[in-house]
Amino acid sequence: MQVKFSSRGSTLIVAIYGEMDHHSAEYIREKVDGEMMKSTTKNVVFDFSRVTFMDSSGIGVIMGRYKNIQKLNGKAVIANVNSQVKRIFEMSGLLRIMPVYDNIDTAVSSM
Repeated sequence: MQVKFSSRGSTLIVAIYGEMDHHSAEYIREKVDGEMMKSTTKNVVFDFSRVTFMDSSGIGVIMGRYKNIQKLNGKAVIANVNSQVKRIFEMSGLLRIMPVYDNIDTAVSSM
C-alpha cells in the first residue's frame, strides 16, 4: 500500500496504490488527513487508477475524508475507478454524494 500526493492549485490529488482494506485503512487515513490539513488544500481528488482491491474499510476512509473536506467548505471527488471498485461505490451509496470522473484533468476542472 502506498499513497502519493500532488497538487494543482488548491486541489490535492491523492493517488492510492494497491489494496484498500482493513490492513491499510488506518495508514491511508493518517496520511491523507495530514496532507489535507495543509493550509493550501481546498478540494481533494482521489485517484483510484492503481487500486487493485477495496472493501468496506476503504469506503469508510473515503467517506471520512469527504466529511472532513466538507467541514473546510471544500469538495471531494473520485477519478479513474475500475469496474470492480466502482461497483463497491455504487452498492455503498457513495456515488450519490461524490461524483466520479474518468480522469484527473476532468475531476480537477470540475472543482
